[in-house]
Amino acid sequence: MGAHVSISGGVYNAFTRAEKCGCDTIQIFVKSSNQWAAKPFTPEELSQYHIEQKRTGIKPVIGHASYLINVASPDEALRHKSRESLLLEIERCEKLAIPYLVLHPGSYTESDEQAGMAAVVESLDWVFDRTAGYQAKIALETTAGQGTNLGYRFEQLAEIIAKSASPKRLAVCVDTCHIHAAGYDISSEKGYKQTMDEFERIIGFDKLAVIHLNDTQNERGSKVDRHHHIGQGQLGEKAFRFIMQDKRFRKIPKILETPKGDDDVMDKVNLDLLRKLALLKEK
Repeated sequence: MGAHVSISGGVYNAFTRAEKCGCDTIQIFVKSSNQWAAKPFTPEELSQYHIEQKRTGIKPVIGHASYLINVASPDEALRHKSRESLLLEIERCEKLAIPYLVLHPGSYTESDEQAGMAAVVESLDWVFDRTAGYQAKIALETTAGQGTNLGYRFEQLAEIIAKSASPKRLAVCVDTCHIHAAGYDISSEKGYKQTMDEFERIIGFDKLAVIHLNDTQNERGSKVDRHHHIGQGQLGEKAFRFIMQDKRFRKIPKILETPKGDDDVMDKVNLDLLRKLALLKEK
């Protein structure tokens, strides 16, 4: 259990922040999320990062790619810039021994879905060709389906993986807010089972690397991505109890991306509730 944590002041500072919230695992940006480039890590930064991780025992650390990146773009210049930035982030993950970098598949904007899907596959292969031998993998995140965003159906993620020249370096991150917004039901017992059965059939749980635990402000099928505190949104506590008590996901990192409040206090509140739901017996 953990949360997305700031790396302000140095990537190693994430561990101290995470300790205060009671995180076992964390997610971080491996560089500024609103910039394309980044200064290389210094040997001192890397050493301090690994010292702090060992001291706190917080693992695994999950990376999240910059929101600037759009490897599905039909704009050749933007697509190339996105590939270069994604390559940089994978290289930084490797230096930090981060096993997965979560990536939104991207948006096809003025092209079409199949052209966008082809661009994603081609872009990922471009990155993987230049990082042969790396341990770091990319976890494609389920999306809400806003606009021309790809990844809101399990079939799209499965197709990207199947068409990649390096499928073993691809995994999936399921975001509860996003799949709800995309139309999947995880709030009822029947709907949860059906959705998970569908995921297993189309993608397979062997490809599930990370779960983002976020409640949502909007109704199912809205295709609107608005995160909310656990149990206070449209999903409600029941959906999170299903996940927390699902033995198949016991070893999967579960990450909050909910509003943080002052001094990240709400991360602890949400994590405490999720841990209670893991032990809660159905009435």
